[in-house]
Amino acid sequence: MYYILFYKTTEDYLEKRGAYRPEHLDLINKALERGELVMAGALAEPADGAVLIFKGDSPQAAEAFAKNDPYVKNGLIREWQVRQWTVVAGGE
Repeated sequence: MYYILFYKTTEDYLEKRGAYRPEHLDLINKALERGELVMAGALAEPADGAVLIFKGDSPQAAEAFAKNDPYVKNGLIREWQVRQWTVVAGGE
């Protein structure tokens, strides 16, 4: 099953993320290495959110990611949500 972690960022996210970016990217790379994270990226024009796609038996990995993300911990993410995603084309 796939789960999408949706982030809604603060208006000053781009200005403030630099201090937390290395730790955020480390968290991403570790989730990729464990096979939990499939892909991730920020939304653009406007830069008001991000989407991270997880694969697993439950939403636990996506929820744990958000709870441990320095962007969330330091207030750059004003809201996050995990949703199960039913894939009908592509994927494995």
